[in-house]
Amino acid sequence: MITSTTSPQTNLPISQVLSENEDQLKYEFRNCSDIQIRALQSPASLNCLVVYTDGLIDAKLLEQVLIPSISSLNSTNRDDLAFKYKEIVDLSEVTEGVLEGKVVILLEGQSFGFLAELSDYKQRSVEEPTTEASIRGPREGFTESLRTNTSLIRRKIKSTQLKFQAYEIGTTTKTPMVLVYMEGYVIPEVLAEARKRINNIHTDRIFDSAYVEEFIEDHPMSVFPQILNTERPDTVAASLMEGKVALIVDGSPNALIIPMTFWSGFQSAEDHYERFIYVSAVRCLRILLVFLSIFLPSIYVALTTFHPQMIPLNLMMSIAASREGLPFPTVVETLLMEMMFEGLREAGLRLPKAIGSAVSIVGALVIGEAAVQAGFISAPIVMIVAGTGIASFAFPRYSLALPFRLLRFPMLIAGGLLGIYGVAMGIVFILIHLVTLNSFGVPYLKPIAPFTRKQWKDTLIRMHHRFKK
Repeated sequence: MITSTTSPQTNLPISQVLSENEDQLKYEFRNCSDIQIRALQSPASLNCLVVYTDGLIDAKLLEQVLIPSISSLNSTNRDDLAFKYKEIVDLSEVTEGVLEGKVVILLEGQSFGFLAELSDYKQRSVEEPTTEASIRGPREGFTESLRTNTSLIRRKIKSTQLKFQAYEIGTTTKTPMVLVYMEGYVIPEVLAEARKRINNIHTDRIFDSAYVEEFIEDHPMSVFPQILNTERPDTVAASLMEGKVALIVDGSPNALIIPMTFWSGFQSAEDHYERFIYVSAVRCLRILLVFLSIFLPSIYVALTTFHPQMIPLNLMMSIAASREGLPFPTVVETLLMEMMFEGLREAGLRLPKAIGSAVSIVGALVIGEAAVQAGFISAPIVMIVAGTGIASFAFPRYSLALPFRLLRFPMLIAGGLLGIYGVAMGIVFILIHLVTLNSFGVPYLKPIAPFTRKQWKDTLIRMHHRFKK
């Protein structure tokens, strides 16, 4: 009996005839060389099938424990399997169990089977996050294992109020995911909205938390992220205690935190482990550098091109002397250097670590110096682009650095075409866009706009822990 279909039959029961089950499973798993279907026979002539995925189970435990116990079965002790393993009745449960890394046992003359938990996934050990390294604080980061990640959070918050609500998303990949929240702390509206959007995800594939992020974010066409991602369990635990919600997807080392505000993108995990006076000063400096990274090139181009009277005389004379005989206008020079800098930074990320940093740093110095010596660009442009690049490295969150790197170019063009008025118009457009953004019902610029006094204790500055609740 072979059903002509390419997917498991949800209502097809397990047959009492073992050969029919074997034929059906071989058809379902055709051209799947990693699926093992082994026929065994005990000394009491009791036929059975053992089905599993090679590479997803503990082969040593299978050969030394499970197979010998199955080989010793007879008509009197075969019912003992029901006490050891989970009972299944559909062939769809067989295929799902095998694909999840379990071992399926089918016996002759029985219309049900058993699932044995022998999973042995090859997974990465818990290591320090590479994208969120800190000098002080925990050094453990999420891995690609869902249960490892949930255990790291459970170690931080040993409370029955910590809840893990399980989901399975992706009709084909069937990716496990958990919704994490603190009962009694979580914002009810955010939790309800998160559940609603997760249930509305309709896709056949989910391989990473980034897929989920695009499905549930409020404004997909905005360049600004509305969901925070992190590799740090302590960051997730702290966010849960603040009433937020986290999503952890199996196979992804990045957890999602919702809702996200604009100011949370400037906060580093290390901010809560250093002294609050130092952290407050560094956070203000960080915000200043971030805004310089987007506006410095456009302001320089606008002033030197349209408003030289606003620059001190000696400085303007030095800039004019450096530009003597150059073939390109200031805006073109700056665009070329910015594109070169971004290209070197991207190349440094994609190349092997041993040579990536050398290419990005040495390449920028060599190309900048060669361009000045050849008379293509002026020396002040190299300094402006270098300063902008240094300021852009102050972002503690990589996802928030990307929109600022992207918006730098339209701001630069606006400054080159309309001067300081173009820069002002660009700032107004960005502010209007930020004010209209929401993350799961929470205003993106909260607590600045709208102004919420109580939440200022951990926004632009960080207050002492004794003053925070």
